[in-house]
Amino acid sequence: MSKTTPATVALTRAGVAFELFPYDYDPDAPRVGLQAAEALGWAPEQVFKTLMTLVDAKPACVIVPSDCEVSMKKLAAALGGKSAQMMKPADAERLTGYKVGGVSPFGQRKAVPTVMDETAILFDRILINGGQRGLLLGLTPDEAARAAGAKLADLTA
Repeated sequence: MSKTTPATVALTRAGVAFELFPYDYDPDAPRVGLQAAEALGWAPEQVFKTLMTLVDAKPACVIVPSDCEVSMKKLAAALGGKSAQMMKPADAERLTGYKVGGVSPFGQRKAVPTVMDETAILFDRILINGGQRGLLLGLTPDEAARAAGAKLADLTA
């Protein structure tokens, strides 16, 4: 496994301190984020998943706790849209340059509007995907939001 990804390069360039948290990725896990939290011994609400969505047919990135589901209504409202839906996996991979299961909000091929669930600020550190399957990054919620260009909002169902 490479410890250098577009996400780690982007964070390093931005001067953001982070730690690497490699783990054994299970492609058959029903919920990859929960599997990652369990593998690393972190609380699921501190391990954030990155999802690619469409808000009014335009791409958007969403960062939410691994034990939560996104409220599409709240997501659309947070970005000033009317409706939201999940992006097809192949489209997400093409847009971000990452494989599904390894999508990071940092270092994506194309910058898109990004929203992070406001519960992130409840923690000193959170884990977010590092740009490949089996690699999470630990950083402060403030630095994560700044580096991803994310606004904070209530996003969960």
